[in-house]
Amino acid sequence: MSGHSKWKTIKHAKAATDKKRGALFTKLIREITVAAKTGGGDPDGNPRLRTAIDNARSGSLPKENIERAIAKGTGDLDGVEYVEVVYEAYGPGGVALMIQALTDNPTRTVADVRAKLTRGGGNLGTSNSVAFMFDRKGQVLVPANGMDEDAAMEKALEAGAEDFVKEEDTFIITTAPADLHAVNSALTIAGLKGEQAEFAWIPKSTVRVEGANAAALLRLIDTLEDIDDVQKVDANFDMDVSEMAQA
Repeated sequence: MSGHSKWKTIKHAKAATDKKRGALFTKLIREITVAAKTGGGDPDGNPRLRTAIDNARSGSLPKENIERAIAKGTGDLDGVEYVEVVYEAYGPGGVALMIQALTDNPTRTVADVRAKLTRGGGNLGTSNSVAFMFDRKGQVLVPANGMDEDAAMEKALEAGAEDFVKEEDTFIITTAPADLHAVNSALTIAGLKGEQAEFAWIPKSTVRVEGANAAALLRLIDTLEDIDDVQKVDANFDMDVSEMAQA
């Protein structure tokens, strides 16, 4: 697994405590709305919605905001119509990027994404120009907290995980997309409570980046994720934690 997973855990913790909290709420609300629209408003029968609600609660999104987002998705309240778009791109150091967006105006969003890429040393690709380098999976990030790795792996596999690795102080547990919520629930019961559960593009291989390319890449990813319409960016980079700290 790439160092990108470590970067995601750092950003997840940071987003809950700094000025980006409002932007985080916007992204959580959009995901709930789209999940409810595509799979219905009952989280027990809609794993994507269940996961979106769990993440919203972890991000301290108020209950009334969650309920309103569901109502907008089901049509019980008027709301903006969002569409899901994935942009494929390259960043500094030849790193492949999968940029996931929920937007009410794809023309505006692609223009914003292209502009950020150009200024950040990247470029927008065509359909399937980088997607073939990734697998679509569910992913749960669990703080290790001194837990025995072998015992944690056994619990994860018993919960239905496809893969398990430890990276720094985090267990990274991979699932089939349809199994994400069920596995995450089973992990919680087994004492492996995830701090983040999401659908992610997992790289089949990674590109090592260092120095100026590492700093430029992390700045670009930050800039892309600052776009209101962009939900998240997955990438196939690997770098030392020290490089992340410097960036």
